Parts: sequence; structure tokens; C-alpha cells
Amino acid sequence: MPRILFTCAYDGTPWHGWQSQAGGETLQDVIEGAFCAILRNPLRIAASGRTDAGVHALAQCFHADIPESCRMTPENWRAALNAHLPASIRILQARVVAGDFHARFDAKGKIYEYLVCTAPVLSPFMFGRAWHRPMGVDVAALRAALAVYEGEHDFRRFAARRGNEPDAPPEDFYVRTIYRTSVIAEEGSDMLRLRFHGNGFMYRMVRMLVGTAHQVSIGKMTERQLASMLTELHAPKTRFCAPPEGLYLQQVIYD
Repeated sequence: MPRILFTCAYDGTPWHGWQSQAGGETLQDVIEGAFCAILRNPLRIAASGRTDAGVHALAQCFHADIPESCRMTPENWRAALNAHLPASIRILQARVVAGDFHARFDAKGKIYEYLVCTAPVLSPFMFGRAWHRPMGVDVAALRAALAVYEGEHDFRRFAARRGNEPDAPPEDFYVRTIYRTSVIAEEGSDMLRLRFHGNGFMYRMVRMLVGTAHQVSIGKMTERQLASMLTELHAPKTRFCAPPEGLYLQQVIYD
């Protein structure tokens, strides 16, 4: 049974997140429905991770085990799936991988990007695709705040609960490493691109990192207060979570 790794892009606005749920209308449900329409049988897929409702992806990855009886090439699969998917979801690439490869567990890291628009008026073409902050931000302070996150830290104060966490999580349950952060501010542009490259991200983690760093950039929190949330045992969980529409899963890294 060949295993194929697919890379897809999607506008998350119309969908209720990635993970399948009762009632459908999730990305997983729609993509599995496309497989079923082609194979005339249900087929489950496994993704590199979940994205929340309203979050977008430039390169989400998932794998599927294709029945031996199906002789379609990966290129055939890309075309067939796109013919059955809505325009807001596109299969970009497909390739055969080893039978023991797993889209989630073999991922070495991910890159997320968050868009912040500081223009006085948000373009209607960016509605649902960027966080509108017309009052502006201190870009230097924002860069310094994001740099605080770099390295290996316990990020429990920047993770929301899904409800399926263990009652007594292991000591390293919330530990993640962020390799690099950056704030890209192109000259003459009102758009800021906040980029995070890490070995893994928890539920709403990037949005909480952005929301809290934004407080530093507008002078409502100090860099030292932000750093204490990573180092002090009894520091409170952040109250600041940026909205989903500015977040993009940019790349899943396997090599």
C-alpha cells in the first residue's frame, strides 16, 4: 500500500480548522471527502499537525496510504484531488515516501508567519488575512520581544488548553525550541511579517507569542516582564492572543 506525502495550501477562513469533527466543514473532512469521491471508499489522512479555524497554510503536509489496486501516480493524485476540492484548498505537491514515514512524527520543525497590517485602513483584499493594528507598533521593540522567545524554554504560559492534556504531564511536556524569529518590515509597506522557526508549537502558541510581544511593542509590557513568563515558575499565563486570520503555516521541515 503506497504511502504518499501531500503538500497543500488553503485559505482557512471558510473552514472550522483542520481536525475532523462532527458536522464536517473542516479541512480534513473535505480532503478525505475528495479521496472518497475518487476511490469510492473512505480513506483517512494524517497531517503534520492541526491548524485552528481561520488559520491559513502555504504548505501544510499530510500523508495517505493508497490502496494497491489504485495505479494513479502522485501527479495524477494532485490533479484528481484538486478537481474535487473547493478553490480555497489546493494540493501543491505529492510524492511517494517510505511506508513507515509519518507526516507528524517525522517533522523536524515548522515555520509559521504572522501578518500584521499597520495601515490606517485595512485593504478589503487583506480582510481575514492579517491582523489590523492601525495605531502602529515599535518595530525595534517587537524584534527584541520576539528574540526573547529564541532558544529552549518551557512555554506553558503561551499554550491554550485543548482539553486532552494529561492530568500529570511529564516535566518536558511544554518545552519547545524556537531556533529563529524575525520581523520583516519592507520599506514603504504597512505590512509586518513575524516569522517563527521552531521544532514544534502547541495549541494557539504562535498567536499567544504574537499577542504578548505586541504588548511590548506598544509599551504596555516590558521586555523583562515578557522574559519572566519563560523563567519564573509562578508567572501567570498570558492573557494576549492574536486573532487567527494573520497566521500562516509556511513550511513543515522534514530533512
